[in-house]
Amino acid sequence: MSSASANPFDAANILDGIRRWVEIETPTDVPAQVNKLADIVADGYRDLPATVERIDGRDGCGDHLVARSSWGQDAAGILVLSHLDTVHPLGFIERLPFKIDGDRAFGPGIYDMKGGAYLAYHAFRTICANGARPPLGITQLFVSDEEIGSPTSRALIETEGRKAKYVLVTEPARDGGKIVTGRKGVARFEVFIKGVPSHAGTRPQDGRSAIRELGHVINTLEAMNDFSRGISVNVGVVRGGTKPNVIAEEAYAEVDMRVPTIADADELVPRILGLKSRTEGVSVRVVGELNRPPYEKSNAGAALYEHAKSLAAEIGFDLVDTSTGGGSDGNFTAPHTATLDGLGVDGEGAHTHYEQLYISSIEPRARLLHRLYQTLR
Repeated sequence: MSSASANPFDAANILDGIRRWVEIETPTDVPAQVNKLADIVADGYRDLPATVERIDGRDGCGDHLVARSSWGQDAAGILVLSHLDTVHPLGFIERLPFKIDGDRAFGPGIYDMKGGAYLAYHAFRTICANGARPPLGITQLFVSDEEIGSPTSRALIETEGRKAKYVLVTEPARDGGKIVTGRKGVARFEVFIKGVPSHAGTRPQDGRSAIRELGHVINTLEAMNDFSRGISVNVGVVRGGTKPNVIAEEAYAEVDMRVPTIADADELVPRILGLKSRTEGVSVRVVGELNRPPYEKSNAGAALYEHAKSLAAEIGFDLVDTSTGGGSDGNFTAPHTATLDGLGVDGEGAHTHYEQLYISSIEPRARLLHRLYQTLR
């Protein structure tokens, strides 16, 4: 038996599996492609002591998979959250083909997050290859719509999260391998403004500009930014008007807000939803909500991190935690269940034309997931 085959965490063998997943492109908005990968993932559990439930996709999204170990399902166990969809459009693999360059392996979605999703699956296979069963049951949830905010999987994630004792999220590591123990909450809003049109040359005084009112709204929203508190409000899309010689009757904006705590969300979401017009004859209507609640580091989450840190030390690397502004499906579970995020591969370039994982991170991160499966109780 070769040394490679003797080591269940051999990076080259694991990378071969990751490559198979990466080379099936899975844009969120092409459900047939996501389902093609879901077929492969589901098939991987057929020879394992596990059951696989497939939940039909809806609203233009692909299917979700729930793989449950045959042991430990009568009590709260471990929920592993992964997503199969990527942000890259179909055909992007022509621009970013799978390739290896030294310690780097490139490909669309390889870092965010097919690398981490495959590690979770591989660690589960390795657990099953050993006759000894760990203390807790393991449920692995692969969703199809995380990159657009998990609209069709959120209820499933929250239901499974409430049943679990621990949640492990295989989003990529941050900044050189850091684990994630906090994420900002994400809110999205649409602003609709209705004014009064008139001729901008002959009767400007008869008009009420929706665009001018949008300027007031933007200034109000920008003033809510407080980087010292970790609060950001970004007006990312604006539209309005019809012609340069017409006082604009309508204007529109899309807004993204990030907040580190529930208290911040409770303060700012109503303020944004309650924005009023400053101009007589102009109406302002805002719709939206907190899409992902803040993932705050709880006592249970801190204990889970300390346990993972001790396991990493045994494996031979230092596990440091961090918080990030990006949301994940861990935001949905952290408010009520001990959650640890960023357990996927290390790398860089998520969502870019140079997305990559570090091959040297594959074995230690796979071993960490395996040891978490073995030791959590």
